Amino acid sequence: MDSGTPNAYRVPASRPAPRKLATEAVHAGRDDLARQGLHAPPIDLSTTYPSYDSRGEAARIDAFAADGAEPEGPPVYGRLGNPTVARFETALARLEGTGSAVAFASGMAALTAVLLVRNALGLRHVVAVRPLYGCSDHLLTAGLLGSEVTWVDPAGIADALRPDTGLVMVESPANPTLAEIDLRAVAHACGSVPLLADNTFATPVLQRPAEQGARLVLHSATKYLGGHGDVMAGVVACDEEFARQLRQVRFATGGVLHPLAGYLLLRGLSTLPVRVAAASANAAELARRLAADPRVARVHYPRIGGAMVAFEVLGDPHEVIAAVRLVTPAVSLGSVDTLIQHPASISHRIVAPADRHGAGVSDQLLRLSVGLEDVEDLWADLDGALGARTVLRAPAAGREAVTRGGVRR
Repeated sequence: MDSGTPNAYRVPASRPAPRKLATEAVHAGRDDLARQGLHAPPIDLSTTYPSYDSRGEAARIDAFAADGAEPEGPPVYGRLGNPTVARFETALARLEGTGSAVAFASGMAALTAVLLVRNALGLRHVVAVRPLYGCSDHLLTAGLLGSEVTWVDPAGIADALRPDTGLVMVESPANPTLAEIDLRAVAHACGSVPLLADNTFATPVLQRPAEQGARLVLHSATKYLGGHGDVMAGVVACDEEFARQLRQVRFATGGVLHPLAGYLLLRGLSTLPVRVAAASANAAELARRLAADPRVARVHYPRIGGAMVAFEVLGDPHEVIAAVRLVTPAVSLGSVDTLIQHPASISHRIVAPADRHGAGVSDQLLRLSVGLEDVEDLWADLDGALGARTVLRAPAAGREAVTRGGVRR
């Protein structure tokens, strides 16, 4: 990036007029390129940057240590920030409608940084709603960072708050049941305590939690933001005050995002609205067919739509995993190809069985991340994997079929 700009980590501060999300996805983080005679964003792989002004560099490092603001002038060191990663952060903040965003090496590194920021203030208590991603659940429950968690239903959040509560955490749609939460109501219940909403499944294409009162928006950027199964990252979209604290934790702990990953994420954002729309159309059709299938006990699909489907089979879910041929049996989600996994064995195995079951994660549940293949090919593969099982439930006309956000239709 041109080091003559006021801040070498960030695109020029002038913000364009309000633009539609599809336009932001293509242009945010790239607004300065044409003026530099560039079309594709450059990749800055430098770990360090020369400086003949050691006094000035020391002053900039001291300033960062004091308040976490990004250093003015040319870059200093890769652990303080990187121009390529900064482009992705700028773009994601624009898509989520927040003042800033801070990227990390993984989603769990991002969540860890948030907890460390609050813990440093003596606010170690977290109020959380299950289900969450299994490793998020484990990080809170195991107290690995010294946190204490109180698990509640959404209606119990206000009563669970304490003077040392530093964070309320929810995920909507939730992993893996796709249960949805009224984020605006939850944010109101939080009062002055920051609400962190994991928006990995929805992406800013389907919802923007900051507009509903969440102060922190968490993404495993490995998923839809990257979108191609070839980059691992996490990011927190937030206001600049919280971003400064997150940058200080990132610098101290070293959970930085590699510049090549930042480049791939910025490229992934440009097609995010198109990918989410196409995959969501496939998912909605598969959810409809699964709901009408006598081999499937229950289907979960969120009201806001999206590319994730969860369904409970009447037979052995492991046999379905073993029988797919086009669909890939693998962890993770949000890629251009369709993935299936058994949460009780994989993503949520680390959660105690009683807690899993209490959150609605049954042993029969399969999680499907629907990709961009032709829906007929996907259905043919699922149909074959489900096999010729005995019909054990009532015909469709006499039953309720699809669970949307935990509410029977």
